[in-house]
Amino acid sequence: MTEHITPLRIDIVSDVVCPWCVIGYRQLAAALAATGTAHEIHWHPFELNPDMPPEGQDLREHVAEKYGTTPAQSEQSRVQITDVGAAVDFEFRFADDMRMYNTFNLHQLLHWAGEQGRMHDLKQALFAAHFTHRRNLSDTDVLADVAAEIGLDREEAQAVLADQRYASDVRSAEAFWTQQGIRGVPAVVFDRQHLVTGAQGVENYTSILKQLEQMRA
Repeated sequence: MTEHITPLRIDIVSDVVCPWCVIGYRQLAAALAATGTAHEIHWHPFELNPDMPPEGQDLREHVAEKYGTTPAQSEQSRVQITDVGAAVDFEFRFADDMRMYNTFNLHQLLHWAGEQGRMHDLKQALFAAHFTHRRNLSDTDVLADVAAEIGLDREEAQAVLADQRYASDVRSAEAFWTQQGIRGVPAVVFDRQHLVTGAQGVENYTSILKQLEQMRA
């Protein structure tokens, strides 16, 4: 058995308000556990709706406007997402009054958490806050609350959002990935060279990990 000194680097470009991003991550996590792959995950920002106003938009209206989805298709999609989420132990609780939010502040908070080695934890907490608990992620108090709930400093979180100290860092990171050709998320880059887009499913991710293991051996 070949042992690698360096774990597999996995870069994930995603947005917290993207349901397939949390599904894709959960599927990948299951595949990583099944294969026992030593790895390190690096999250990167992407805004699905950078022009979204602060107050957000009704989710059904937004989906109809952006993708031309009918109410029936929207309902069917919600059922599918909920079922696929349940298969990877993530609870989606869609409601008629759900909104789509601008996520620029959220990505700044994630950057701040990353400086403390807690980006991954905050990312998971924000996924649950949005999709399971239907909390308003455009509200800076809510974002500070979520940060505090995983043990980060609430006042510092509020200060970070108030003074926008990481705004340029986030814009630069977003621009970098856009320049790499990333137009949709989730986008997963293995070993800095193999790009896989969309939620692939546990079996496909397992197969990809096994192929990478052979290539790296």
